[in-house]
Amino acid sequence: MLQQQLTTLLAQTDIALTEKQQQQLVRYVELLNKWNKAYNLTSVRLPEEMMIKHIMDSLVVAPHLPGHHYIDVGTGPGLPGIVLAIALPDTHFVLLDSLGKRVRFLMHVKHELGLDNVTPVQSRVEEYQPSVKLDGVLSRAFASLQDMVDWCSHLIDHSGKFIALKGVFPSEELESLPAGVKFEQKIALEVPKLDAQRHLIILSKD
Repeated sequence: MLQQQLTTLLAQTDIALTEKQQQQLVRYVELLNKWNKAYNLTSVRLPEEMMIKHIMDSLVVAPHLPGHHYIDVGTGPGLPGIVLAIALPDTHFVLLDSLGKRVRFLMHVKHELGLDNVTPVQSRVEEYQPSVKLDGVLSRAFASLQDMVDWCSHLIDHSGKFIALKGVFPSEELESLPAGVKFEQKIALEVPKLDAQRHLIILSKD
């Protein structure tokens, strides 16, 4: 049933996934649903809703990520990082979270799905130092733009981007960006079957 739902949702986008990638996404939802009962990883309880609110909501970002090294800060159960790692197998994602139970889940998912392009890390974002040059910092429902920039500025240089997954367009947050950071681009995202606004906000260092 989940496989059929995913196929139907994908048909409403321009995103092309292999059969293996689709199977990985379905398996990820099954694992998230199973672990959620014990570890409370997400407030979304039904697998069919996870497919829309988590999988598709993350997947629509994939066409907008050039480069090959990203960090997903405050990844929680791997959103959007796990989904994007499945969709973009040639791109590496560090999945950062401060909670051990979430990182244990991410390690399990990495093993179960054979995802060689993810590195789960338990750390506070302020204390983490990347081992490679990052193309961008991703955040989904993690913090305000100002907090994201304050906490993550050390992770990228002037060629890197801050990429925030937001709901309604965050006009007020953009008006209060700290000095040294500039607004580059907004991208309106269409998530099939989701009756809500979604925007990708891209910032860079001046």
